[in-house]
Amino acid sequence: MNNNSENNNHINQLLRSIKSCTLCENDLPLNPLPILQASSNSKILIAGQAPGIVTHEKGIPFNDKSGERLRKWLGVTEEQFYNPELFAIIPMGFCYPGTGKSGDLPPLPLCAKTWRPTLMERLEHVELTIILGKHATKWHLNTNVPITELTSQWQSLLKEKQLVLPHPSPRNNIWLKRNEWFETDVLPKLQLMVQKILT
Repeated sequence: MNNNSENNNHINQLLRSIKSCTLCENDLPLNPLPILQASSNSKILIAGQAPGIVTHEKGIPFNDKSGERLRKWLGVTEEQFYNPELFAIIPMGFCYPGTGKSGDLPPLPLCAKTWRPTLMERLEHVELTIILGKHATKWHLNTNVPITELTSQWQSLLKEKQLVLPHPSPRNNIWLKRNEWFETDVLPKLQLMVQKILT
């Protein structure tokens, strides 16, 4: 068995274990339903927060308005986006955490602590990591710097094959209007890089 086949077997076993995980069952508002996609060959990693209620109901990552906007930002089709050989979609929490006063609750920390280090080790071919939200930023960049400031540092981050984006949720429409540079300066460069990686 060659190294690629062996790594595929390892990550597939890991994904099966994750998708049957019930560690946080007593802390979740609904039944556990870990939602993610990955392959040992994934080229781009989407590091998000946690599934929303629509995603939970459909069982498919980013199959909602946020996902529509994210795919538009990336300049990719649904077929490309949902191909694990191209995109790994790995939120900080794999299950819907519930809703609070100002939106969805934060991802439960036990999820990332339990699964993320091993899972990241299996992603050997990632050429770009796209980081969404403060919890993913804290884990991947070890910083609490505000998202707007990190997003504005896109040129230096891209040199490290990373990019922080605001969450593509419709809740961020006001942010997008206040920061027009994001769509005029950042997105064209992002789309060019994504196409280069995928072709």
